[in-house]
Amino acid sequence: MRKSARRGRKADVLPSPNIWYYPKAYEVENRAQDVGGEIWRVLGEEAPWAGRDVLDIGCGDGFHLPRFAETARSVLGVEPHAPLVRRAAERVAEAPNASVAAGSAQRLPVPDASVDVVHARTAYFFGPGCGPGLAEADRVLRPGGRLAIVDLDVSSEPYGRWMREDLPDYDPPEVEKFFAAQGFCCRRVRTEWRFDDTRAMAEVLRIEFSPRVAELAIAEVLRMNPATSAGVTMPVGYRVHVRARPASIVLGRHSASSSEASSISPRMA
Repeated sequence: MRKSARRGRKADVLPSPNIWYYPKAYEVENRAQDVGGEIWRVLGEEAPWAGRDVLDIGCGDGFHLPRFAETARSVLGVEPHAPLVRRAAERVAEAPNASVAAGSAQRLPVPDASVDVVHARTAYFFGPGCGPGLAEADRVLRPGGRLAIVDLDVSSEPYGRWMREDLPDYDPPEVEKFFAAQGFCCRRVRTEWRFDDTRAMAEVLRIEFSPRVAELAIAEVLRMNPATSAGVTMPVGYRVHVRARPASIVLGRHSASSSEASSISPRMA
């Protein structure tokens, strides 16, 4: 989750290569993901949100906000890309306890110690370089509040292998070491993605990978799915990193150099 800087300055926020440019295809992807609800089950165990105040960093077009709003006291989605902010606001327009604001992970438009759960899913927190966002999450969390980071497991098969093909310099063990050193526990979650048909599956894979890797992935998924009317499925692994905010912490906005704000998305080929 990054915001483009003015010319002559290093960018704080890099454009998302999928949802910024292909929001309709990304909606198909969101609906296909985790059809068994495994990620939600793990989040409910590690960072329960019922009756609590939730902040979703990098909420995109707000796909996950209604799920939180069902039982949370309040939900705020924060997103840097103006068109997505508008789409997210439209999605939660009928939810009285949900709202959306423009902002970045490094500069959250939220008071100190004002939320109980900070959630980020495949946004900004990709490993070394996300320190400013971690500091901001600690600032806005109440003592004992939880920061939950959901990201794709680049060590899993087959989706992780396709990602590694596009990102040969990405080091999954190094990312794991980074989060462990920051005090996070990690739970690996195996999920199933399900598409209505092969066309939808191919459309999604083509916004996630380079053309060469996308075609290899499409062919592999087709081999996994003999002709059937039940749709197209594929396994996808995730990591859920969670840590609690310490009871004692010095609050205040974190002022980072541009070199600190260099977290690179493992989805950006």
